[in-house]
Amino acid sequence: MLNFLSFPDYSNTKEPQDVSELRANVRAFLEEEIQAGTIVPGMQTWTSFDRGFSERAAARGFVAMTWPKRYGGHERTAFERYVVCEEFLAVNAPVGSHWVADRQSGPQIMRHGTEELKEKLLPEIAAGRLTFGIGMSEPDSGSDLSSVRTKAEKVDGGWRIEGRKVWTTNAHHADYLIVLCRTEPKSEDRYAGLSQFVVPLDAPGVTVRPLVNLTGEHELNEVIFDGNVVPDSHLLGKGGDGWKLVTEELAFERSGPDRFMSTFGLLKVLAASQKGRSDDHAKAELGRLIGRLAAIRELSLLIGEKLQAGEPATPIATIAKDLGTGLEQEIPEVARLLMTEAPVRGEPDASGALAFAILSAPCFSLRGGTREILKGIIARELGLR
Repeated sequence: MLNFLSFPDYSNTKEPQDVSELRANVRAFLEEEIQAGTIVPGMQTWTSFDRGFSERAAARGFVAMTWPKRYGGHERTAFERYVVCEEFLAVNAPVGSHWVADRQSGPQIMRHGTEELKEKLLPEIAAGRLTFGIGMSEPDSGSDLSSVRTKAEKVDGGWRIEGRKVWTTNAHHADYLIVLCRTEPKSEDRYAGLSQFVVPLDAPGVTVRPLVNLTGEHELNEVIFDGNVVPDSHLLGKGGDGWKLVTEELAFERSGPDRFMSTFGLLKVLAASQKGRSDDHAKAELGRLIGRLAAIRELSLLIGEKLQAGEPATPIATIAKDLGTGLEQEIPEVARLLMTEAPVRGEPDASGALAFAILSAPCFSLRGGTREILKGIIARELGLR
């Protein structure tokens, strides 16, 4: 069996601050989890779900790192959080229980939620005890979020929700979903009249149905809202702010290391398979992948700096997601051609890692916005449409 515990070395990379002690602490924690069998490197992605892992990570201070202490956070820098994220991704840690809440749902609530919502939910997220999902995509809508048909109707003390969401990661495990709804009739401005709500998934009138993926895993879901009511305090921002909030949220979702490191485990396996070989073509292909990885990482760090400073980053985040997705999907294709092992599903070695990556990769260009939609956004930002 190959040794998957080979972390990336950034010793010669210029970084915003010295994080060597933090990296050592994270790696020690991850090695403990690998030895305990919680992490199966090469056979998991960042959507893999383990609430116990998230709670242990939170207890070590690796969740809600940049948040205020009053909400259970640690008031550390965005770069320190980035370091923890990439170390988790480098070994395929099962971070699915806390990832979405820590990455975007918690920050959205912190910026736009009522104080009641903040005090109720943020400390629980920071402790790794709450799981959130993203309620954006719909049947016949996909990445064109302006066409969503799920509606929220104002009633006494709250909002009644009717509609469906699809491709919702880990909704069968989640405690809450942030749901994009139409709160006003569609008008000439197709981005107007949308709002976001924090919706508990254990409420009457909410049904979660499984969508099994190519790996045979139940990761994705369809969520049906049949007249469930959420209180006014669960509205994020003001009514009609939905599009603004969504684009802000997607900048966080599209720019992090999870958008280019999903097949990093296989890249390490590929690199290990080339040791001692004299195949110049293989070395060139491997070098090309590693070079692209390094460049996209730098772009991702730049976006993080912009978001931390409160600067708009939607255009560059969209580019980063498109480039990252392309890399994630190309790694298994190159590995399939260069590795001597045949892909064998379920094997705890290089052949299993290759099979898992091949089956997982097709969905990468869906989540966070399809590549076609992203290219349209990029073209609009460049003034080409």
